[in-house]
Amino acid sequence: MNYAQLLFPDFSLIAIGWLLCRYTALDRRVWDQVESLVYYFLFPVLLFHSIVRSPLDFGATSSLLTAGVGVGVCGIVLAYALPFVPGLRTHIDRRDHAASAQIAFRFNSFICLALAERLGGSEGLLLIAVLIGVCVPIFNIAAVWPMTRHAQTGFVRQLVRNPLIVATVAGLLANVLGLTVPTWATPTLTRIGAASLALGLLAAGAGMKFSTLGAGKVLAVSVLAIRHLLLPLVAWVLARALRLDAAQGAVLMAFSAVPTASSAYVLAARMGYNGPYVAGLVTLSTLLGVVSLPFALALPR
Repeated sequence: MNYAQLLFPDFSLIAIGWLLCRYTALDRRVWDQVESLVYYFLFPVLLFHSIVRSPLDFGATSSLLTAGVGVGVCGIVLAYALPFVPGLRTHIDRRDHAASAQIAFRFNSFICLALAERLGGSEGLLLIAVLIGVCVPIFNIAAVWPMTRHAQTGFVRQLVRNPLIVATVAGLLANVLGLTVPTWATPTLTRIGAASLALGLLAAGAGMKFSTLGAGKVLAVSVLAIRHLLLPLVAWVLARALRLDAAQGAVLMAFSAVPTASSAYVLAARMGYNGPYVAGLVTLSTLLGVVSLPFALALPR
């Protein structure tokens, strides 16, 4: 499998966004509006439709769900703990940490779907759909919490007002209740989802400033090491401990090693944090996926 080719569309869109913002008339005034459109409309529609369109069979995938949630919880705990680790805490800016902790445990759903289909066909797609449906609400809440805590704003109030949280929870409830999207609406929602992915990556590129990464090297290395090294190892241990079958094991390993979510930048920027720094981490994570995916899938199961 050519991982570089799989990840190239994401990386190229980030690069195009960076070039457009700096060398054309499409400057920051344009991209601020694009970020708002993505955050308040396009990404919520994408998340809702992604979760609703595939039925969630919790019984048949209980071991996979346990492992997937376990991987995510480990990522969340490790990311949250970084400012308290001796030797690291004096080099980590707490505000930048609040915005970038999400890089360590969130995942790119579209890359997950593409990988799952190649690894397991229709069965792989069903398995990853269950993981996405359960993990996206948990991970989005975990992404918002450090930022609301640092800003000392009401956590519950921020949750109920956050469009990404509302969309994912609504999608999960609709799926559990057996509600489906009408056939006539599916093409429109699919196109909105494709637009959200493209514009989100372009906006991440437009907001990126490489100089911000140099000011937070320790934090950057730490969250990316969790995302692309430690989580694949945690997934490998859980896959063996829970005795996942070949298809479930492959999906879990891919899930643990994919690049972080492109919406991480939009979330940080819209909540008033260091968007350019998070955009740089999204770019580096996309590049590191070329290494972490073959590493994770090559681990013996």
